[in-house]
Amino acid sequence: MPNPSNPSAERTKPRKSLDGVRVLDLSRVLAGPLCTQMLADHGADVIKIEPPSGDDTRWLGPPFDSSGDAAYFSAVNRGKRAVGVDLAKPDGKAILFQLLEQADVLVENFIPGTMKRWGLDYETQLAARFPRLIFCSINGFGTDGPLGSLPGYDAVLQAACGLMSINGEPANGPTRIGVPIVDHLTGYTALSGILMALYERERTGLGQAVEATLFDAALSLLVPHAANWLSSGATPQLLGSAHPNIAPYDKFACGDGEIFLGILNDGQFRKFCESIGRADLAADQRFSSNALRISNRAALRTQIEGSLSSSSREVLCRRLMHCGVPAAPVNTVAEAFGQEHARHRSMLVEREDYRGIGLPVRFSRTPGAPSSSPPTYAQHTDEVLMEAGISAEQIAGLRDSGVLPDRPKR
Repeated sequence: MPNPSNPSAERTKPRKSLDGVRVLDLSRVLAGPLCTQMLADHGADVIKIEPPSGDDTRWLGPPFDSSGDAAYFSAVNRGKRAVGVDLAKPDGKAILFQLLEQADVLVENFIPGTMKRWGLDYETQLAARFPRLIFCSINGFGTDGPLGSLPGYDAVLQAACGLMSINGEPANGPTRIGVPIVDHLTGYTALSGILMALYERERTGLGQAVEATLFDAALSLLVPHAANWLSSGATPQLLGSAHPNIAPYDKFACGDGEIFLGILNDGQFRKFCESIGRADLAADQRFSSNALRISNRAALRTQIEGSLSSSSREVLCRRLMHCGVPAAPVNTVAEAFGQEHARHRSMLVEREDYRGIGLPVRFSRTPGAPSSSPPTYAQHTDEVLMEAGISAEQIAGLRDSGVLPDRPKR
């Protein structure tokens, strides 16, 4: 927000891409908060509105920080101002309407029907009153259809949409992907939808509803497996870390750990064979093309691992990468963030009061940056409501009536 007491500071402050955009964030857990954190990183004024129970991720620990919030919460809520409001009460709804007067975007991820039950439905309540509003709804399955309005969680969608069926080793069966990848993609999908709607609003002056569902996002991840099935009729199977269409594209054991080889074409395969002193593999008719390497992937694995058994993974990967063969050690999370390149790319944010992950996109003129630390519950209630024209006396009365909780009720 502009600082009228220090206009010169505002003029010298670097511009961000979304400066001047105000977002009301009613979402919780991961997909919605991740989306709005990315908006905040690039300059949007994001006001996080939490119910009396608070955002569930505040409790998903250990570890917890000094204020009692879980590290999970801190991962997707930096740069926001926090307000606690009970929207189920008429006075709480009135506060939201007042905040919407200055808002460009509202993001919510309640079970479909919740906003309508509270008298906050976009089509019947908000669209006419706030015609420029971008209303983004994030949910599990959408509002209609056989699964419409049902609750959705990342791992449940991984199972339902086939992602688990292609992830894991044949000996152990289907496995959940180790990060909540469906939530992540849905957050990015919602972000894309919001930005497209803001762009379209520049032409028409009108807002619109944007919907991002975990179900759609999960199915969209099935590349190339869905394409393979649609073309061949064959159901994709578990391949561990291998790729159904490329070989060798898998992890392999070295003398001191594992590496991943990402060899996409014949030229890279020849370079790899020369680099490890096995030019004979490139000349072997069983491995002379990608299709043949796929057909003979077990024999190829035996040959490769036998040749790498005494190699240092760091030395080997450095040599391969510098000769044009994509390869990397299979790092732990700590090793990943310990890489010099992670520091060079500013992907580890370390401040006295906050540690987090950096921004995955860069701009030449309007760079984003991780701003304020994740807020405690209702930390900015008075500040935000007074900006909206609500007096200190009114705020005190709303707090006494339970509309503005100071701490979450579990």
